[in-house]
Amino acid sequence: MTKIHNFSAGPCILPQEVFQKSAEAILDFNGSGLSLLEISHRSKDFVAVMDEARAIIKRLMNLGDDYEVLYLQGGASLQFAMVPFNLMKLESGKAAYTDTGTWAAGAIKEAKKLGKVDVVGSSKEENYSFIPKDFKIGSEYDYFHCTSNNTIYGTEMKTFPKVDTLLVCDMSSDIFSRVIDFSQFDLIYAGAQKNMGPAGTTLVVVKKEILGKSGRDIPSMLDYSLHIAKESMYNTPPVFAVYASLLTLQHLENNGGIAAAEKNNIAKAELIYNEIDRNPLFATYCKVEDRSLMNACFKLTDESKKEEFDAAWKAAGINGLNGHRSLGGYRASMYNALPLESVQVLVDVIKNLK
Repeated sequence: MTKIHNFSAGPCILPQEVFQKSAEAILDFNGSGLSLLEISHRSKDFVAVMDEARAIIKRLMNLGDDYEVLYLQGGASLQFAMVPFNLMKLESGKAAYTDTGTWAAGAIKEAKKLGKVDVVGSSKEENYSFIPKDFKIGSEYDYFHCTSNNTIYGTEMKTFPKVDTLLVCDMSSDIFSRVIDFSQFDLIYAGAQKNMGPAGTTLVVVKKEILGKSGRDIPSMLDYSLHIAKESMYNTPPVFAVYASLLTLQHLENNGGIAAAEKNNIAKAELIYNEIDRNPLFATYCKVEDRSLMNACFKLTDESKKEEFDAAWKAAGINGLNGHRSLGGYRASMYNALPLESVQVLVDVIKNLK
């Protein structure tokens, strides 16, 4: 079988160990004679999975019991609505957002349905080519929302602002990729299908004391407090997605944790960006200081080379390199499980284009 170098933006590459253990569990989970796909989510075996899947998040993030961990459904896109439902005041709701890409814009759209939204920083007019930085967030806002990494345009927040309100972050595409002080955030959410596991579940990490203060009659499925009370089992959880996420997180923890992942991710990013900067046939879309470790988005400077380049990277066993349909070009998504070897294969293809 030809080696495939998977640069897909998500669902994306996961450690081979996760595939192997997941496959075994699908055939026979914990020697029970039952498949992981058919066991009860209330069974002793799966309750243990859910408990550990929640506990390992706190270990990796170095968070205490003042935070709660949830595994929900609906993707990060459902969190665009859940955040304002739970945090934006009913009578005088007001939140601050930065608009740094398609997903940030989606979050803004949903929040506007529930209250006033001030976009305190935006790079939309410059095709989301940078991360806005010069803004202050005061206590007049119920919360401040940002998106840490933007997969379509290849930008990433390197630091997070000090705010006088709650700090909320969508970390879907760079969670666990670099060392961060997670305790600075009041709420973090992330779709699992990048660095955590397969599509199907969404991680929410929330400081418990911030909940129950919006004054809203929140629909049950959107109420964080209810999901906390039911330990992520208010409704049937996505059993397979949670289990595979646990395996992915265990692999991360057992291989040096976030610090080791960050070191590898920096090496991969430097390898590809150095070649793009050196090579006159290629260019990135965004400002150098805001380039993402996870998603290197780039383009040809000579479109006449497109057919030749596309044939070359496909012949090298590279998958998922096409850019997002809204931007075009190319996107090399380099999540935690992507080996440096795969980036080197791509860099060699870029070097050989004449």
